[in-house]
Amino acid sequence: MAKEIDGSAGVPQFYGKELRYQREAAGLTLEKLAEDSFFSIGLLSEVERGNRRMPYELAQHVDRRLGTDFFTRRCEDVREARRKGHAQYFERVLETEKQALTIGQWSPTVIPGLVQTEAYIRELFRAERMPGLPQEADVMVRARLQRAQHLLEQGNPEYWIVIPESLLWQPVLPPQQMAEQLEHVAALTRSGRIILQIVPWNTGAHALMYNNAMFLDFADAPPLFYTEGQYHGNTIDDPGIVKQYRRSYDLLRAAAESPDSSLAVLEAATEDYRNGAHPGRLARRRLAEK
Repeated sequence: MAKEIDGSAGVPQFYGKELRYQREAAGLTLEKLAEDSFFSIGLLSEVERGNRRMPYELAQHVDRRLGTDFFTRRCEDVREARRKGHAQYFERVLETEKQALTIGQWSPTVIPGLVQTEAYIRELFRAERMPGLPQEADVMVRARLQRAQHLLEQGNPEYWIVIPESLLWQPVLPPQQMAEQLEHVAALTRSGRIILQIVPWNTGAHALMYNNAMFLDFADAPPLFYTEGQYHGNTIDDPGIVKQYRRSYDLLRAAAESPDSSLAVLEAATEDYRNGAHPGRLARRRLAEK
């Protein structure tokens, strides 16, 4: 028996619940509904569960088969609801990351979004001092936290992050809040929900110094590479380019500390922040230790 869908959970879930209702009322299986379309049964199933949006062409096909017009009319509403609080250029990642087997990320300038605390997110937004930000901040914060919750709690995909050691000593927040941010990353690491590697501050020249990077690998689709700047992002699926970036990411991981050593470095930094040590002194001490 199919699991009941909570249509009150959000617009995508409501849309998916209505799709299942109309399909079953018409006496159609997923296979029959997908018949004569270019779309897979798996995609339809994901739409019903509220996990994927309905492509416009598929919505037209469904409406023709079911004798309705609801799915074409409301298709864009679901797209907007899924993207709410996120940049438009990030849409393809949002649409595909739940189907990924693994996600690998290199984040050289900030703690990666999926493992940021609420205080860290708010401080990054505050620093931009964007017009209208007080009204929009809550929406963007909730969207980022919900994305992290949904992705990390399900235990799939495997999430592998690489960061430079310098991020640990960048005081984005006051010491106690920085301790909370680093402890959050450490807790996710200890629980096995993420794999962390840290590139030592004195590594010297290393791969991917010019780019942040995210890789998404799938069971039944080619991998994707994503990179972004302050106000733009690019998702790349060209196999040759993805392969080049993948090689650079592998070289970067080879230059980083092991996961166990990285966790030890992170926990030491967390404890220093808890003790109220000044970030400048922390940095000097780390330099002296090396």
